[in-house]
Amino acid sequence: MRIGYARVSTIDQNTSAQIEALKAAGCEKIFQEKESGGRWDRPELHKAFDMMRAGDELVVLKLDRLSRSLRDLILLLEKLNEIGASFCSLTESIETKSAAGKMLFSILGSFAEFERELIRERTKTGLENAKAHGKKLGRPQKLSAAQKREMVKMLEDPDKTGNQIAEIFNVSNAFVSRLKRKVEVAGVPA
Repeated sequence: MRIGYARVSTIDQNTSAQIEALKAAGCEKIFQEKESGGRWDRPELHKAFDMMRAGDELVVLKLDRLSRSLRDLILLLEKLNEIGASFCSLTESIETKSAAGKMLFSILGSFAEFERELIRERTKTGLENAKAHGKKLGRPQKLSAAQKREMVKMLEDPDKTGNQIAEIFNVSNAFVSRLKRKVEVAGVPA
């Protein structure tokens, strides 16, 4: 049996194009989920593996839909091999039924990991360069210093709750609690 697996990384994305391709490839059952390819705890992938039997084939549209890590790809391939099942990636035309297919799978996985390492190195270099030039990294502050001072004043008012203050400033309760702790520890808002 051909069993399909479709994955996207975010809730905003959808798997419809992948599912169409998997159906066209003859997949009788298709598992889909919205999880990062770097995560190992993907429930639908585990369900697909639980369903796999000797002679079955796990099919994905692209190699990176199965995993973004060469190590994980190899582990998944070994798990399929233990079951007696095979793997097929439609876009890259990779299959693991033959020795040549297994070799090609390993080579392509190596190139994919190499590319990710290059991206990481460029990102790290870019961040270090930005810091060296005085750029402030990270998410911009949601509230100005004046707004934070106003929140601190409100926190001192016994008639105001943290929930009310959070609602007024359109922030989370956790933000109000963190600010309150900072004030208690340092005496001034951060």
